[in-house]
Amino acid sequence: MNPERAEIHLLAGHSKRLRQGHPWIFSNEIRMDEATKRLPKGTLATVIDAGGERLGVATFNPHSLIAGRLLSADPDAAIDEAFFAVRLSRALALRAALYAGPHYRLIHAEADGLPGLVIDRYGDVLAVQLNSAGMESLVVQLTAALKHVLSPRAIVLRRDSGVRELEGLARAEAEIIGTLEGPVEIDESGVRFLADLGHGQKTGWYYDQRDNRDFVARLARDRRVLDLYCHTGGFALRAAVAGAADVLAIDSSQPALAFAERAAALNGVAARVRFEVADVFDWLAKTKAEHAGAFGLVIADPPAFAATRKTLPAGLKAYRKLTRLAAGCCAREAYLVIASCSHHVDQISFLEAVHAGLRDAGRVGRLIRIAGAGPDHPAHTALPESTYLKCAVLALD
Repeated sequence: MNPERAEIHLLAGHSKRLRQGHPWIFSNEIRMDEATKRLPKGTLATVIDAGGERLGVATFNPHSLIAGRLLSADPDAAIDEAFFAVRLSRALALRAALYAGPHYRLIHAEADGLPGLVIDRYGDVLAVQLNSAGMESLVVQLTAALKHVLSPRAIVLRRDSGVRELEGLARAEAEIIGTLEGPVEIDESGVRFLADLGHGQKTGWYYDQRDNRDFVARLARDRRVLDLYCHTGGFALRAAVAGAADVLAIDSSQPALAFAERAAALNGVAARVRFEVADVFDWLAKTKAEHAGAFGLVIADPPAFAATRKTLPAGLKAYRKLTRLAAGCCAREAYLVIASCSHHVDQISFLEAVHAGLRDAGRVGRLIRIAGAGPDHPAHTALPESTYLKCAVLALD
């Protein structure tokens, strides 16, 4: 027993989910007396049920709806550098079995036993998202373990996620530990990309779509390709290298497109790829007549349209509209790829929105693939929302 560790006490009848393996404790499940409310956000605390049984150790934030995040079912576990080293080594062994090279998501929060933490690996550089008060409070132990297990050239600590605001944490510029100059280079199936780990979206790259990009690239040969929300060119450049006749890529971020243009040159396909800065919905509306039926492969991988439950209805309408407009750009017997990264949107509701959008466009499609994130983004079995990504590939008549 750790006499110096804080304690949080569950209300009667509120320990069942935790006992069944759920890693979260909600604020309304905890006895919020004055002493508990005064605990600093990110405090390590022993979790105790109403009968006095010690159930584990968690990080605690009295200001968050998800007040407790379980780190270990052992209430006496030391949450130190060695603890992180064990979790990191376990995650590393899994990725080493899955991938030949050191480019992948290394830690995917709860599924890898480290809630509130995301780590992407780019060779000898690590991009770390600190998304919870608990992980922020443990950053010294975490970085020490990363140095011990992986000996990285640089660790980039990202503190700009909107999730931090739900934790009562301020957003901040990236902190770089070690040496990092300019973007890092990624090799994906022989295609070279550039990622800005300090300022790019999320951690700079979207490893979750890797397997879907592999599949879609096989459909691109000799086709005209339209990539909507192309970011730094993941789908667009994979299609070009796979033999697309030409590629038009649209995104609202000039910095992201600048990296995509540089990567196109690195891969020798700059002559077959064009980039335009535009809001996708505005672009589709303005060029509807010009691009009607013009493309043999259309890809739309937008940001989350339903970031909260409250915005779910509007989000589903947006997926329906996007499908309608994107389908309008598809030639006969074209392929259409539509993705959603909104964890509030379940797969059935997403596919219903896609079907409605096709119907609105007067098109018929056969679903040939529906897939999620790659295996370096494992899902926690008690958290269905951790299976957030849905990527639908349709063959249109």
